Amino acid sequence: MRRPAQGAAAGPFSSRSFRLYFTGQLVSNTGSWFQNLAISLVVLQETGSATALALVTIAQFAPVFLFAPLAGWLADTVPIRRILMVTSGGSVAVAVGLIEVLGRPEISVPWLLGWLVLAGSFQGVERIAAQAFVYEMVGPDLLKAGAVMTSMYVSAARSIGPGLAGLAFAAFGPVPCLGINAVSYAAVVIAVLLIRPADLHQRQVSRGGGEKIRLRRLPVFPLLASLLLVNVVVMVSGMNMNVVITALVTETHGGGAEHLGLAHALNAVGAVAGGLFLARLRSLSFATLTPVCLIFAVALAANALAPDLVWFMTLAPVLGLGIGLFQGTLTASAQSLVPPAAIGRMMSLVTMGTFGSIPLGALVSGALIDVASARLPFLVGSLACLVSSAAVLIIVRRLGCSGTAEG
Repeated sequence: MRRPAQGAAAGPFSSRSFRLYFTGQLVSNTGSWFQNLAISLVVLQETGSATALALVTIAQFAPVFLFAPLAGWLADTVPIRRILMVTSGGSVAVAVGLIEVLGRPEISVPWLLGWLVLAGSFQGVERIAAQAFVYEMVGPDLLKAGAVMTSMYVSAARSIGPGLAGLAFAAFGPVPCLGINAVSYAAVVIAVLLIRPADLHQRQVSRGGGEKIRLRRLPVFPLLASLLLVNVVVMVSGMNMNVVITALVTETHGGGAEHLGLAHALNAVGAVAGGLFLARLRSLSFATLTPVCLIFAVALAANALAPDLVWFMTLAPVLGLGIGLFQGTLTASAQSLVPPAAIGRMMSLVTMGTFGSIPLGALVSGALIDVASARLPFLVGSLACLVSSAAVLIIVRRLGCSGTAEG
């Protein structure tokens, strides 16, 4: 890694558009935790079935994976402000539909899952459009730092959302939690409306039937393919935090719900710290994944080998640091390796790898926990990150380039 540039961390926030959008997304992502927690608890209370809870996860994430190619094409073809207005409005409508379902005397799980599929569809398109929107808000010089910052509002929301959602659910029940989520989408709508089109940077996207940029024909395609492969390997083996942290806290270390919430909050704090560090670097590249994967490997192993709950909590921010470094580096590298007009399609491939890996990774982690212990998935993830670190180093040396993102 290169030495941080003094003052670079504030770079993207010098853009009024980015400040507005970051704030709106932070509010919206925090509100999403109210919906996610409420639905998970209600389904578990109504059915008592872990399978039903798994179906909730599948209903939310499967559409993100399936609609990613379409979302990428839309982000490179349709004005992104228009896309974000539609997805935010659609998410509000879905939240209202979920309120109606949960407000019934008898809750219909099939109807609930159907609304969640719609929610996942809107969120999938919104996630990819938001990534492509970074370039338009901050321009090429601040793209790296801006891309890193987009992963930070997710981590920041994760640090405060679950705790607030738990308090709201205990005090008011599920329906008000969904109402809070619906209102939170207004923050994105307001932010997008306040962004002045004249302040945005043009990406020269193909809206007039121009020739489409094909990722396979780009000189950096070997790096793109390698980045996507590393993403899948790390996601499947080392990113199943909900499953593994829950098992480690409750089964291995004998903690309770309050300890689990604290572990996730500390984890998110570390992830934010990792994003802040990356944002201050002068340059960021595909080659940066070599030290980043190494750091993540050490963090996973340290958390797996923590002897008791106190040590596990102490090391939780270190694990979050590894997560923040990996996600920020991957996002920034993916966006900076391709021409601006192809950012949407590139991020759709990253999103497919990320969300397509979630169900598989959860199954693998669950099987490892059942066969051995909750420590084993993190140790396997550590080994996979070590292999990925070495593989990136070999690829960079053989190709003779690093895929550097400046700014």
